[in-house]
Amino acid sequence: MIYASLFVTSFLAATILPFSSEAALFAALQSDANQTLLLVFASCGNVLAIILNYYLGYFLYEKTKRKLLSSKTGKKAYVLGHRYGYGALLLSWLPVIGDPITLVAGALRLRFCIFLLIAGGLRILRYYVIVVST
Repeated sequence: MIYASLFVTSFLAATILPFSSEAALFAALQSDANQTLLLVFASCGNVLAIILNYYLGYFLYEKTKRKLLSSKTGKKAYVLGHRYGYGALLLSWLPVIGDPITLVAGALRLRFCIFLLIAGGLRILRYYVIVVST
């Protein structure tokens, strides 16, 4: 049950909902659960959510753009994405601004494979650092 809960929390945390997947992972690591499986479930949930964000941005460009530009954080992400393109993805692992950047990546039609390597890889790396440091 802890793995499914971590997967869902990590998925929701990578959407615009205010969840902390890092706190959930840290709490799960305090149990006797397998650390490798915790890393896998947290990573899968988070990466699947950024894929969803990418495709929401890709297929719902106008709605995504309006939504992003209506908030301060979204506006920052939109400007970063337009100015730096793939380079902006290096910030996509950060709390608050990272998830809007994944929406912008889709809206900008950045190549999906490169998006996934950068944004997904950084998300997994973030969780890996948490696991090895606890």
